[in-house]
Amino acid sequence: MPMTLPCLVQRHFRPELMDQIETPRAEHERALHGLRRLNFASGVAGQLWRQITSHCGVTSGRRLRVLDVACGGGDVAANIWKRAQRQGIAVDIVGIDRSPTACEQASKLGRAAGASMKVICTDAVQSPLPSGFDVVMSSLFLHHLSRPDAVMLLAKMGDAGRLLVVSDLRRSAIGYVVAHAACRLVTRSPVVHYDGPQSVANAFSISEVSELCDEAGLSTAIVRRAWPWRLMITRYKD
Repeated sequence: MPMTLPCLVQRHFRPELMDQIETPRAEHERALHGLRRLNFASGVAGQLWRQITSHCGVTSGRRLRVLDVACGGGDVAANIWKRAQRQGIAVDIVGIDRSPTACEQASKLGRAAGASMKVICTDAVQSPLPSGFDVVMSSLFLHHLSRPDAVMLLAKMGDAGRLLVVSDLRRSAIGYVVAHAACRLVTRSPVVHYDGPQSVANAFSISEVSELCDEAGLSTAIVRRAWPWRLMITRYKD
Protein backbone atom coordinates (compact mmCIF):
# COMPACT_ATOMS: atom_id res chain seq x y z
CA MET A 1 0.00 0.00 0.00
CA PRO A 2 1.48 3.39 -0.93
CA MET A 3 2.29 5.75 1.92
CA THR A 4 0.14 8.84 2.41
CA LEU A 5 2.01 11.60 4.21
CA PRO A 6 -0.29 13.53 6.57
CA CYS A 7 0.15 17.18 7.40
CA LEU A 8 2.27 17.16 10.56
CA VAL A 9 2.11 20.84 11.46
CA GLN A 10 -0.29 19.78 14.20
CA ARG A 11 -0.48 16.59 16.23
CA HIS A 12 -2.71 13.84 14.77
CA PHE A 13 -3.50 11.85 17.91
CA ARG A 14 -5.10 8.45 17.26
CA PRO A 15 -4.94 5.25 19.33
CA GLU A 16 -2.27 2.77 18.29
CA LEU A 17 -2.93 -0.94 17.84
CA MET A 18 -0.65 -1.97 20.71
CA ASP A 19 -2.79 0.15 23.03
CA GLN A 20 -5.90 -1.86 22.20
CA ILE A 21 -6.87 -4.55 24.69
CA GLU A 22 -8.25 -6.73 21.90
CA THR A 23 -4.90 -6.98 20.10
CA PRO A 24 -4.17 -10.76 19.94
CA ARG A 25 -1.39 -11.91 22.26
CA ALA A 26 0.67 -13.41 19.45
CA GLU A 27 0.56 -10.14 17.50
CA HIS A 28 1.47 -8.16 20.61
CA GLU A 29 4.50 -10.39 21.24
CA ARG A 30 5.52 -10.07 17.60
CA ALA A 31 5.23 -6.30 17.83
CA LEU A 32 7.35 -6.19 21.01
CA HIS A 33 10.05 -8.17 19.21
CA GLY A 34 9.95 -5.69 16.34
CA LEU A 35 10.22 -2.76 18.75
CA ARG A 36 13.23 -4.41 20.36
CA ARG A 37 14.98 -4.27 16.99
CA LEU A 38 14.03 -0.65 16.49
CA ASN A 39 15.26 0.28 19.96
CA PHE A 40 18.56 -1.45 19.24
CA ALA A 41 18.94 0.34 15.91
CA SER A 42 18.20 3.74 17.46
CA GLY A 43 20.65 3.25 20.32
CA VAL A 44 18.16 4.58 22.85
CA ALA A 45 19.59 2.61 25.80
CA GLY A 46 23.00 4.18 25.21
CA GLN A 47 21.48 7.66 25.07
CA LEU A 48 19.61 7.12 28.34
CA TRP A 49 22.66 5.62 30.04
CA ARG A 50 24.82 8.59 29.09
CA GLN A 51 22.30 10.90 30.73
CA ILE A 52 22.26 8.73 33.85
CA THR A 53 26.03 8.63 34.21
CA SER A 54 26.47 12.34 33.51
CA HIS A 55 23.86 13.50 36.02
CA CYS A 56 24.00 10.94 38.82
CA GLY A 57 27.75 10.85 39.37
CA VAL A 58 27.70 7.05 39.40
CA THR A 59 30.80 5.27 40.65
CA SER A 60 31.78 1.67 41.13
CA GLY A 61 30.26 0.32 44.34
CA ARG A 62 27.29 2.68 44.40
CA ARG A 63 23.81 1.20 43.90
CA LEU A 64 21.29 3.00 41.70
CA ARG A 65 17.52 2.58 41.84
CA VAL A 66 15.90 3.01 38.43
CA LEU A 67 12.21 3.15 37.53
CA ASP A 68 11.31 2.40 33.90
CA VAL A 69 7.81 3.73 33.18
CA ALA A 70 5.94 1.82 30.45
CA CYS A 71 8.84 -0.60 30.11
CA GLY A 72 7.23 -2.62 27.30
CA GLY A 73 9.17 -5.79 26.58
CA GLY A 74 11.97 -4.72 28.93
CA ASP A 75 14.77 -4.58 26.37
CA VAL A 76 15.78 -0.99 27.16
CA ALA A 77 15.88 -1.68 30.91
CA ALA A 78 17.87 -4.88 30.41
CA ASN A 79 20.32 -3.03 28.18
CA ILE A 80 20.74 -0.33 30.83
CA TRP A 81 21.49 -3.03 33.42
CA LYS A 82 24.11 -4.66 31.15
CA ARG A 83 25.85 -1.32 30.58
CA ALA A 84 25.93 -0.71 34.33
CA GLN A 85 27.39 -4.16 34.92
CA ARG A 86 30.18 -3.56 32.45
CA GLN A 87 31.14 -0.42 34.40
CA GLY A 88 30.91 -2.13 37.78
CA ILE A 89 27.81 -0.16 38.80
CA ALA A 90 25.06 -1.95 40.71
CA VAL A 91 21.57 -1.12 39.45
CA ASP A 92 18.17 -2.24 40.70
CA ILE A 93 15.45 -1.67 38.10
CA VAL A 94 11.70 -1.61 38.54
CA GLY A 95 9.74 -1.72 35.30
CA ILE A 96 6.04 -0.95 35.13
CA ASP A 97 3.61 -1.51 32.27
CA ARG A 98 -0.14 -1.98 32.05
CA SER A 99 0.10 -4.82 29.52
CA PRO A 100 0.34 -8.33 31.04
CA THR A 101 1.90 -9.54 27.78
CA ALA A 102 4.60 -6.86 27.93
CA CYS A 103 5.25 -7.53 31.62
CA GLU A 104 5.66 -11.25 30.97
CA GLN A 105 8.12 -10.58 28.16
CA ALA A 106 10.05 -8.06 30.27
CA SER A 107 10.28 -10.50 33.17
CA LYS A 108 11.58 -13.26 30.89
CA LEU A 109 14.15 -10.94 29.34
CA GLY A 110 15.31 -9.73 32.75
CA ARG A 111 15.73 -13.29 34.02
CA ALA A 112 17.61 -14.31 30.89
CA ALA A 113 20.02 -11.41 31.37
CA GLY A 114 20.43 -12.13 35.06
CA ALA A 115 19.34 -8.58 35.78
CA SER A 116 18.21 -7.18 39.11
CA MET A 117 14.89 -6.23 37.59
CA LYS A 118 11.37 -6.35 39.01
CA VAL A 119 8.36 -5.90 36.74
CA ILE A 120 5.00 -4.63 38.01
CA CYS A 121 1.82 -4.74 35.93
CA THR A 122 0.11 -1.41 36.55
CA ASP A 123 -1.18 1.60 34.63
CA ALA A 124 1.30 4.45 35.09
CA VAL A 125 -1.31 7.04 34.14
CA GLN A 126 -4.15 5.83 36.34
CA SER A 127 -2.14 4.63 39.35
CA PRO A 128 0.39 6.31 41.68
CA LEU A 129 4.04 5.75 40.85
CA PRO A 130 6.45 4.27 43.39
CA SER A 131 8.93 6.85 44.65
CA GLY A 132 12.43 7.23 46.02
CA PHE A 133 14.33 6.43 42.81
CA ASP A 134 17.63 7.85 41.64
CA VAL A 135 16.41 7.69 38.03
CA VAL A 136 12.94 7.70 36.50
CA MET A 137 13.10 6.97 32.78
CA SER A 138 10.76 6.26 29.91
CA SER A 139 11.12 5.58 26.21
CA LEU A 140 8.52 5.84 23.44
CA PHE A 141 5.57 6.33 25.76
CA LEU A 142 4.75 10.02 25.91
CA HIS A 143 3.27 10.09 22.40
CA HIS A 144 0.73 7.44 23.41
CA LEU A 145 -0.95 9.92 25.75
CA SER A 146 -3.41 12.75 25.46
CA ARG A 147 -2.02 16.15 26.38
CA PRO A 148 -3.62 16.21 29.88
CA ASP A 149 -2.39 12.67 30.61
CA ALA A 150 1.10 13.56 29.38
CA VAL A 151 1.25 16.54 31.75
CA MET A 152 -0.01 14.45 34.66
CA LEU A 153 2.47 11.64 34.00
CA LEU A 154 5.44 14.00 33.68
CA ALA A 155 4.53 15.57 37.01
CA LYS A 156 4.33 12.15 38.69
CA MET A 157 7.59 11.02 37.15
CA GLY A 158 9.28 14.21 38.30
CA ASP A 159 8.15 13.53 41.87
CA ALA A 160 9.23 9.88 41.80
CA GLY A 161 12.98 10.39 41.49
CA ARG A 162 15.97 12.72 41.31
CA LEU A 163 16.74 12.37 37.61
CA LEU A 164 13.96 12.36 35.04
CA VAL A 165 15.04 11.26 31.57
CA VAL A 166 12.54 10.66 28.78
CA SER A 167 13.21 9.67 25.18
CA ASP A 168 10.40 10.00 22.70
CA LEU A 169 9.66 10.59 19.05
CA ARG A 170 9.79 14.07 17.58
CA ARG A 171 7.02 14.85 15.07
CA SER A 172 8.40 15.56 11.61
CA ALA A 173 7.74 14.63 8.00
CA ILE A 174 11.11 12.96 7.55
CA GLY A 175 10.62 11.03 10.78
CA TYR A 176 7.29 9.78 9.47
CA VAL A 177 8.86 8.59 6.21
CA VAL A 178 11.76 6.92 8.00
CA ALA A 179 9.42 5.20 10.47
CA HIS A 180 7.31 3.88 7.61
CA ALA A 181 10.38 2.42 5.90
CA ALA A 182 12.26 1.22 8.99
CA CYS A 183 9.29 -0.62 10.47
CA ARG A 184 8.90 -2.60 7.26
CA LEU A 185 12.61 -3.30 7.16
CA VAL A 186 13.07 -4.72 10.66
CA THR A 187 9.80 -6.60 11.22
CA ARG A 188 6.85 -8.22 9.47
CA SER A 189 4.50 -7.28 12.29
CA PRO A 190 1.43 -5.50 10.86
CA VAL A 191 0.95 -3.89 14.28
CA VAL A 192 4.36 -2.22 14.07
CA HIS A 193 3.78 -1.34 10.40
CA TYR A 194 0.74 0.70 11.44
CA ASP A 195 1.91 1.94 14.83
CA GLY A 196 5.34 3.13 13.70
CA PRO A 197 4.24 5.95 11.38
CA GLN A 198 1.17 6.68 13.52
CA SER A 199 3.48 7.11 16.50
CA VAL A 200 5.25 9.94 14.67
CA ALA A 201 1.91 11.58 13.87
CA ASN A 202 0.98 11.18 17.55
CA ALA A 203 4.27 12.68 18.73
CA PHE A 204 4.81 16.13 20.17
CA SER A 205 7.19 18.78 18.85
CA ILE A 206 10.03 20.11 21.00
CA SER A 207 8.16 23.34 21.74
CA GLU A 208 5.03 21.37 22.69
CA VAL A 209 7.01 19.17 25.07
CA SER A 210 8.57 22.26 26.67
CA GLU A 211 5.04 23.51 27.32
CA LEU A 212 4.06 20.13 28.80
CA CYS A 213 7.03 20.29 31.17
CA ASP A 214 6.13 23.82 32.28
CA GLU A 215 2.55 22.74 32.96
CA ALA A 216 3.83 19.73 34.90
CA GLY A 217 5.92 21.94 37.17
CA LEU A 218 9.20 20.91 35.52
CA SER A 219 10.31 24.35 34.39
CA THR A 220 13.99 23.43 34.80
CA ALA A 221 13.71 20.49 32.40
CA ILE A 222 15.88 20.56 29.29
CA VAL A 223 14.20 19.46 26.07
CA ARG A 224 16.47 18.87 23.08
CA ARG A 225 16.74 16.99 19.83
CA ALA A 226 18.09 13.44 19.93
CA TRP A 227 19.07 10.97 17.24
CA PRO A 228 17.26 9.73 15.19
CA TRP A 229 14.33 12.14 14.92
CA ARG A 230 13.72 11.91 18.62
CA LEU A 231 13.68 14.30 21.54
CA MET A 232 15.08 13.96 25.03
CA ILE A 233 13.80 15.41 28.29
CA THR A 234 16.18 15.65 31.24
CA ARG A 235 15.51 17.20 34.63
CA TYR A 236 17.75 16.72 37.67
CA LYS A 237 16.85 17.89 41.16
CA ASP A 238 19.33 18.02 44.04
